[in-house]
Amino acid sequence: MDARQLAYFLAVVDHGGVHRAAAALYLAQPSLSQAIRALERDLGQDLFHRAGRRLVLTDAGRALVEPARQVVRDLDIARASVAATAGLAVGRVEIAAMPSQAVQPLSDLVTAFTTRHPGLTVTIRAAFTAPEVLELVRTGVTELGLLGATRLPPAVDVRLTPLGRQRFVLIAPAGGPFRPGQVVRAEDLAGQRIVVGQTGTGMRRLVEEIRAAGVELTEVVETEHREAILPLVLGGVGVAVLADSWAELARRAGALVLDLEPPAHLELALASRQAPLSPAATAFLAVAAESTVD
Repeated sequence: MDARQLAYFLAVVDHGGVHRAAAALYLAQPSLSQAIRALERDLGQDLFHRAGRRLVLTDAGRALVEPARQVVRDLDIARASVAATAGLAVGRVEIAAMPSQAVQPLSDLVTAFTTRHPGLTVTIRAAFTAPEVLELVRTGVTELGLLGATRLPPAVDVRLTPLGRQRFVLIAPAGGPFRPGQVVRAEDLAGQRIVVGQTGTGMRRLVEEIRAAGVELTEVVETEHREAILPLVLGGVGVAVLADSWAELARRAGALVLDLEPPAHLELALASRQAPLSPAATAFLAVAAESTVD
């Protein structure tokens, strides 16, 4: 068993099959299949159930995923650390980020990072909830993760660096039901149709708290796609509670951005692996340490 075989195994897992993995690796499919079979022979167990062209992880395969990620990640860090002795000129940092936090503060953090280290690159992976971010970091899929939550979740084998807070605002169509500049109280939302995110998100939790306080709301659309919310609001489908990272885009599109009373916030944090980090990830953390969101 070698690191190349483990990297091939993870590619098949991440891309959902040999064909897509081979394309991503710029490798002939038979060569990839042969490498996976050689790994299985070395381990003495099948890693995938083969049903036609579909591959499904066996128990042994599932048990290998996390250790394989650790090995591949550690080797990448070793190479990057050696390269960094000649100066932090090349390298890559992978970050998992939730949608609203990917708009801000991640955009500003990446701008500052790439300005300071122009030879480094950033890969951003999507995650929809704080636990998803933590799991991607904990299992080594990414080194870092940016999350926002009304209360930061427990982090096992993951470090959390607080980055400040991000407030919630109400996004409403111009021309009603609210006037520009109005501070919207919970009771003002009674009878409104509202667009919400999926369960587990901060915006969904705030809407549930408002309803639990006795305010009647109609959830007209539930969506995992944050980018769909603003067009739905502008189209008159309903109003929405969003993090204020979307505020500037909403104003430019012609929507009203209104403060809520009482105010509500998300706690922001940057998650990092407990294991040694690559020089690029360490440099990103240093940039983040200089920035907080009020």
